Amino acid sequence: MNIKDCRAIVTGGASGLGLACIRKLVAGGGRAAILDLDSARGEKLAAESGGSVIFARTDVTSEDDVVSAIGKAVEAFGAINTVINCAGVGDPGKMLSKKGPLPLSSFDRIVRINLIGTFNVSRLAVAQMVNNTANEEGEKGVIINTASVAAFDGQIGQPAYSASKAGIVGMTLPMARECAGYGIRVMTIAPGIFDTPLLASLPEPARDALGKMVPFPPRLGRPDEFAALSMHIIENPMLNGEVIRLDGALRMAAK
Repeated sequence: MNIKDCRAIVTGGASGLGLACIRKLVAGGGRAAILDLDSARGEKLAAESGGSVIFARTDVTSEDDVVSAIGKAVEAFGAINTVINCAGVGDPGKMLSKKGPLPLSSFDRIVRINLIGTFNVSRLAVAQMVNNTANEEGEKGVIINTASVAAFDGQIGQPAYSASKAGIVGMTLPMARECAGYGIRVMTIAPGIFDTPLLASLPEPARDALGKMVPFPPRLGRPDEFAALSMHIIENPMLNGEVIRLDGALRMAAK
């Protein structure tokens, strides 16, 4: 699929990885809807886009919110054919800390947003994209999900986060196999340590130390590098049903 033909919805699109994808899509001539809870940033970005971007306040775990957001995107663009799922949270929490066992509500929240939210958006988007006219490759759409290297190398304090991201990895192939019959591809990116709002609150020495853990290049990943891989996935029809680690050869230690 050509970027200029993209009519995308991007969850978490008001900041970080999602915002970088929005900017790459628009720079390539595509149009995109930001699905995010941050109304102030989302509306500001849409207002600055010259009509290429719209905003829909969306809780990705809510069926009603996602149905409404997809409807708004279809009304604005005529169709949707691209989904990039970047919405997620990463609150740390040990299974057992000085305060006692990890509250089940904390585990549930992370899994609901990261895993169930990703599936919720994907399933509702597929129901819309099957109505698209296929391109010359027979393609009607592309879904790109965001996992994490924590799906494979989870650290102490990441049982909920790692489980949620491992779930995204695990559903990639079965989703791709089913969606092949609809002319829709499904891919997942598993980023390493990226310079996103999740790390913005850390002191600079801590951010530098994290970057130096990466074999090469020894730095934090840049959101535009995630976005560049997303654009390649969109444009390369042979990429389907796979998880790509984007991590500079990083393998996380236990702590």
